[in-house]
Amino acid sequence: MAQLPLLRWGRTYESLDTSPLTDFQTGEAIAELGLATAGLVHRDLRYANRARDVLRDFSDEKLLACLRQAAERYRNEEIDLFGCMQQTPEDFIRHQSATTGLPHRLCRANMEKNYFVLTHMGEILDALTRGVDRGVFRTGYVRQANGVVVSFQAQSPVLGAVLPNNSPGVHTLWLPAVAMAIGLVLKPGSQEPWTPYRLIKAMIDSGLPPEAFAIYPGAPDVSNAVLTGTRRALVFGGAETVERYRGNPSVQVHGPGFSKIIVCEDVVDRWEEYLDLFVESVASNGGRSCINCSSIWVPRHGAEIADALAQRLAAIDVLPPDHPDALLAAFTNPEIARNINKFIDSALTSPDNEDFSARYRSGPRLEDRQSHTYLRPTVIFCKNPDAPLANQEFLFPFVSVVQCPQEEILDAIGPTLVCTVITESAEWRRRFLDCTQIDRLNLGPIPTSRVDWRQPHEGNLFEFLYRHRALQVGD
Repeated sequence: MAQLPLLRWGRTYESLDTSPLTDFQTGEAIAELGLATAGLVHRDLRYANRARDVLRDFSDEKLLACLRQAAERYRNEEIDLFGCMQQTPEDFIRHQSATTGLPHRLCRANMEKNYFVLTHMGEILDALTRGVDRGVFRTGYVRQANGVVVSFQAQSPVLGAVLPNNSPGVHTLWLPAVAMAIGLVLKPGSQEPWTPYRLIKAMIDSGLPPEAFAIYPGAPDVSNAVLTGTRRALVFGGAETVERYRGNPSVQVHGPGFSKIIVCEDVVDRWEEYLDLFVESVASNGGRSCINCSSIWVPRHGAEIADALAQRLAAIDVLPPDHPDALLAAFTNPEIARNINKFIDSALTSPDNEDFSARYRSGPRLEDRQSHTYLRPTVIFCKNPDAPLANQEFLFPFVSVVQCPQEEILDAIGPTLVCTVITESAEWRRRFLDCTQIDRLNLGPIPTSRVDWRQPHEGNLFEFLYRHRALQVGD
């Protein structure tokens, strides 16, 4: 069985300890994933400075040109995955779908997201840096037209990243690090190593230095080694992960989004105009992203909105992953879906919650197929913000429609990654602009799931990797 090897600063390493990458439907092994140890990661990180040194040998334009070439290889060409296999783009989609449960359609969509970021990296850097001369990534400072010296100091030679299995679209978050002349130390998800391996190999094949990249699959102790051994790292996880790293300036945590749509008093009577927006926000990417809408807050018409939305989402049903209309992702670990289903059923014993989807869906919420499971879209009407399901997030198209007096909404919503606010009131727009619980704010009818790459998704990677500091340079 071919093995996806560890990548140790560009050099492959076949491990004696491996984990099979299997098709969730058939159980057939596609490949083996080599596994690292924490000790090996810590040992290799002693040479992390070399990763930044080799990237700084490239001009910013050369880096961007290599990333554009990598984008074309990643999306369009057959790639040799470090001696493991020759993988065409269609192979990549099949492999990713087989190990994660994502439909082919969503795999392609996420592939396009990564392609877009790699081909528009210059614009993204300008947005993240607010137009600072890109030469600062190599020299540490630039002299502006007015003679003022602007200096930014790299806080780490590499960016560590502990990556998830649920959505390949999150890989767009670490890609800009390479264009900032920062190396990468990646711990891929056990079911979704395909994207990081394919992206990194495409970069190397396009002329970027292999010594800038390391990939370490492995157990949780390997994740911890990446997070503690690098001075700047990203981690993706649930509420427990968020709490563990809260307040740690070296770790940027990407957890549940609890993203929301709020329809205000002045426009809520026209809620039918926004039904398409609700559906897209809830259901895009199979409902598996932190930017999917998990709750819609309204001062009235809650039951009507829940009923209409439940009817629309009922059209999304279980289909084979290679079906062109498939939108629901399988849970390759059946127990996860079963536990989510039990939690929802338990919460529905409260009179403040009502499952409107039960009226319209073609089968039970849980479709259990032993080796894998599906959860059908679910719309819950919550009579007040204290209802048990008013502010929950799950890995499928789930949304609660929460009825709440407008004056109480800002105090009730809690931490929110993306908030779409629909109102024509200047006063209420100002109030939401001032709300510190909202990370990314959409003013107007913009789906929560629609990302503008000219804006930071969750935190600014440039500000995380580089520190603005005072510097004087003599003539």
